[in-house]
Amino acid sequence: MRNKEQAIKLRNMTSLYITRGTKVLLLYRIGSRVVPESYIGTAGGHFEPDELNDPETCVIRELTEELNINTSQLINLRLKYITLRLKNGEIRQNYHYFAYLDDTFDEEITSNEGNLQWFDWGELYDLDMPFSAKKVLIHYFEIGIFSSHMFTGTAVNGTMEFHKLME
Repeated sequence: MRNKEQAIKLRNMTSLYITRGTKVLLLYRIGSRVVPESYIGTAGGHFEPDELNDPETCVIRELTEELNINTSQLINLRLKYITLRLKNGEIRQNYHYFAYLDDTFDEEITSNEGNLQWFDWGELYDLDMPFSAKKVLIHYFEIGIFSSHMFTGTAVNGTMEFHKLME
């Protein structure tokens, strides 16, 4: 019989980062059960039981619930990173999606999860963000944006090691 205090739990989540040019729309999340108040992806959250094998369904549901917009306002929605981190007795696996906001979309985007704000990618280094989210965004704007590959990221010894995911 295993010791409950040592049991590792899994936490599967999605994050969506909406970009426009060299800017990314981030959410200052207020009142999360998992993440302290800080900047996170534009939309995202935990998988519902029927979404466990379909992270895209999860991220689209979160987009609709949190921002009240749909994928028709986005261009090139794609899974770009999958990260793993052991934190607080959980293996946190996050599927990070990126999309461009259609240039014709000119409505104000609001969220029921906190405050949205556009940032130039150079401002990301100084933002208070969860570890994995910050590492993914910096890697994306330095390397990932120029690559057609998907990347994996594993938190190791205070850093995030990224690798191209190949077939």
